[in-house]
Amino acid sequence: MANRMSIEKRNTILRLLVEGNSIRSTCRLMGTNIPTVLRQLAWAGEHCRALMDERIQGLTLRHVECDEIWTFVGKKQARLTMIEREERGDVGDVYLWTALDQDTKLIAAFQVGKRSADMARRLMMDLASRLARRPLPHASDAHAFLAGVYRQMIQISTDGFAAYPEAVDLAFGPYVKFGTIIKEYKNAVMNYTPSEMVGTKRTGRRGIGSGEERTICTSHVERNNLTIRTFMKRFTRLALGFSKKLANLEAAVNLHMAYYNFCWRPGTMRISPAMAAGVARSLWRFDDLMSGNAK
Repeated sequence: MANRMSIEKRNTILRLLVEGNSIRSTCRLMGTNIPTVLRQLAWAGEHCRALMDERIQGLTLRHVECDEIWTFVGKKQARLTMIEREERGDVGDVYLWTALDQDTKLIAAFQVGKRSADMARRLMMDLASRLARRPLPHASDAHAFLAGVYRQMIQISTDGFAAYPEAVDLAFGPYVKFGTIIKEYKNAVMNYTPSEMVGTKRTGRRGIGSGEERTICTSHVERNNLTIRTFMKRFTRLALGFSKKLANLEAAVNLHMAYYNFCWRPGTMRISPAMAAGVARSLWRFDDLMSGNAK
């Protein structure tokens, strides 16, 4: 008869991982081995991704900020061979793309992949698919008699990555307020040293009226990067933790995002981001997240 792990032990292993423990430290604490922990992580990743795809739908969001967080799989980009650069998309530098709502702190959409135009399009299409679509224009709406006037669904702020404008236009068309912000730092050319921000350049790309440029902001999603690096050591720079396989990284990201959205209370908030966004009725416990039966 197969030796099956109990639900309590499985949830304890996953809870250790989601609280920032490494694979090896979890093995030492739980008296198990690496393949066993990775099997539980793979199951949790699939479970959490399916849960978020089901629950995080029909959103009404005011202002979403987008950013990318760097890590690497296997080895850094500079150490890839020419053949690996041409044929392998699962090793080297990898980015976590996040879209965070400014009001509820919900991470409405995220993607794991290279820093490319294709991944920017995937992020924006995923975000658009999770929003509550407004009904088609009626004869009495402003669309019928005001040429060039559209009712925006959402505001989006990003950094200056060149692929964002085309991706936002593909996903939202004219029904969006979109702006970019580029931050300037002192000593920005020096790696891993504290830099002082000395200026910003805000640019309204679509739907941003005169005097509204100050609303363009990515500070909240950049602060969330710290939370991600704290609880996922795979994203901590100048550390020993990194992913050996892209599938393991994706599973860890899925687990963290589900835990953050449904179980975490950011900052001084007394409710979870999912509760603030109206997709959950209560603050979930970790066991609720693993069962997927909570409301």
